[in-house]
Amino acid sequence: MKLDVINLDGSKAGSVDLGDEIFGLEPRADILHRVVRWQRNKAQQGTHKVLTRSEVSYSTKKIYRQKGTGGARHGSKKAPIFRHGGIYKGPTPRSHAHDLPKKFRKLGLMHALSAKAKEGSLVIIDTAEADGKTSTLAKQVKNLGWKRALVIDGAVNEGFAKAAANIAGLDVLPSIGANVYDILKRDTLVITKAGVEALEARLK
Repeated sequence: MKLDVINLDGSKAGSVDLGDEIFGLEPRADILHRVVRWQRNKAQQGTHKVLTRSEVSYSTKKIYRQKGTGGARHGSKKAPIFRHGGIYKGPTPRSHAHDLPKKFRKLGLMHALSAKAKEGSLVIIDTAEADGKTSTLAKQVKNLGWKRALVIDGAVNEGFAKAAANIAGLDVLPSIGANVYDILKRDTLVITKAGVEALEARLK
């Protein structure tokens, strides 16, 4: 697969050959779904917690006498059937992460890159460098028509990262941090030539 390479000012800077084994696959929704689900579950904190019967703050005094009331026998207001009582079998802190083979994660990333290439949302730029000024980069991004874009570079340029930090909808990642979820949730995927080389070396 051959794609044109552009500069940040919109001018052409040649072309690049992309490997079909990485950028030319037929995207499969089931693979992408499983990898995204694995990512999101792993990121979930799992700090949800409720108070159980032993943790609610109430007196331990027997609420009324055992016999002669005509009602059921109760000894504690902390019981789950009472208002403000403890919660029975509620959520407790735990990890939501589950295993996914490395080969499958790698395959998911390849399908995510192929999906962007197939829908025409993949842009290759020569380099991602800036002088650190947000206004300059924001103007270039606007002229290129990028609204929600992810820029992937081999090694992120410090000036570019600083300039991009205050631009809404523009995110920057090194190639080692490229992942399925971040790629799919953006409208445009922008990869530098160095980023393409790094991704191909990582995925081959």
